[in-house]
Amino acid sequence: MKIFYGWKMVFAAASLQFIQSMMLHQAFGAYIAVLIQEKGWSKTSVSGASALMSMEAAVIGPLLGWFLDKFGSRGVIKVGVVVFGLGFILLSQIDTLMGFYGAAVVIAIGSSMAGYFPLNVGVIQWFEKKRARALSTVGLGLALGGTLVPVVAWSIETFGWRETAFTCGVFVILVGYPLACVFRRRPEDFGETVDGLGVARGTIDVSGAVESTPEPEFTARQALRTKSFWLLSAGHGVALMIVTAVNTHAINHMRISLDYTIAQGAFYITLMTGFQVIGVMLGGVLGDKLQKNRVAAVCMMMHMVGMLMLTYALGPEMLVLFAVFHGLAWGIRGPFMQAIRADYFGRKSIGMILGLSALITAFGQISGPLLAGMMGDATGNYHLGFTVLALISGAGTALFWFAKPPVLPEPTIKSQ
Repeated sequence: MKIFYGWKMVFAAASLQFIQSMMLHQAFGAYIAVLIQEKGWSKTSVSGASALMSMEAAVIGPLLGWFLDKFGSRGVIKVGVVVFGLGFILLSQIDTLMGFYGAAVVIAIGSSMAGYFPLNVGVIQWFEKKRARALSTVGLGLALGGTLVPVVAWSIETFGWRETAFTCGVFVILVGYPLACVFRRRPEDFGETVDGLGVARGTIDVSGAVESTPEPEFTARQALRTKSFWLLSAGHGVALMIVTAVNTHAINHMRISLDYTIAQGAFYITLMTGFQVIGVMLGGVLGDKLQKNRVAAVCMMMHMVGMLMLTYALGPEMLVLFAVFHGLAWGIRGPFMQAIRADYFGRKSIGMILGLSALITAFGQISGPLLAGMMGDATGNYHLGFTVLALISGAGTALFWFAKPPVLPEPTIKSQ
C-alpha cells in the first residue's frame, strides 16, 4: 500500500520538532539556571535572551510567511537547520552576557526557519480533513522531545554546558538536514491531492456524490479585517506568555523555592512533557470532532491552574498537578493554533497570515519571561510574577471562546 507523501512530511516535521524541543524549548531553562549560578547574571538579564528570540520571530515572521507562500518551505527549513546548529556551537563559546544574547539570536533565527512555523505551513498544504490529526502528530514530536530534558540536564551537570551545547549543534546539522530534504511544496505540484484523496476536492465522483465543499481562500488583507484573526492571535499570544515563562524560569523557580537541583527540576519538566504527549494525542482526536476554539478556551483555564500549582508548590504533589494541567493544556492546544487558522482562512495565504499573527503572538513570548524575571528580581522569588501570568491566562479564555469562524469573503471580481 502506497503511503501518502504528506505523512512522510509529517514524520520529518515531527522529528525536527523533537530535536528542537529536546535541545531548546524545554531544555532552555536548564541552561538559564546554570548560567545564573556560574555567571551571576540576574533573572531579568537572562530573560532578555528569551525576549530577543521572540523579537526575532516577530521581525522576520511576515517576510518568512510571504516567502513560504511563494516558494514553499523546503529551502527555508534546510537553511534553518544549519543556522540552528551553528547557534548552539556559538553558545558553547560564549563568555559574556552580550555573547549569550548573540548566540540566542542565531539560535532563534534557525529555530524560526526550521521550526514550528514553516513546518506547520508545509504540512497544512497537504491536509484538510485530517489536518488536526496531522498537526497533532507534528506536535507529538515537540512533546516527546521534552521527555529528554533530563538527559540534557544530566549532560550539562556531568560534562558541562559548553560541551553539551557544542554536541547539540553538530547533531542538529547532521541529523536535521536530511529530514529537511523530505519537504515538498503543494500536493497538486506532484500529481497528488489534499489528504491523498483520489478525487479532487469539491468535485463529483462517479456515484454523483460531492466529495467536499471548497475550503475558504482568504488573502492576508481579508484575514486582517476579521475579528477572528485578532482574537486568535491575542489568545495565542497570552498562551505563549505562560509557555515561555515556564520554559525559561520553572527550573530556576524550583531551585530557589524548593531547593531542588537542576536535574530534579528537570524531572518535573519531563513529567509535564509526558502529559503534553498525552494531550497531543487527545487533541488529534478532539480536533476532528469538537470546535477547536472552544477546546483551546478550556485549555487556557488549565494553564492557569497549572501555573498556580507551580507557583505555590509546597512539595512534589503540587508539582505533579502542575505537570498534569500545564502539560495537557499545552499538548491539546498547541497544534490547534495553526489548525484553527487554516480552517478559518484556508491554504491560499496561510504563510503570510501566520507570519502577521507572529507580530502579535511575539508580544506574549517576549513579555512572559521578562515579566516573571523582573518581578523575580524585585521580590526575590517568582511568586508574584507567576501569579500575574496565571490570572492573565484565565482571562485569555474569552479570547478563544469568542473567536468564531469568519464570514467567507466575497469572490474578487476582476475589472474588465
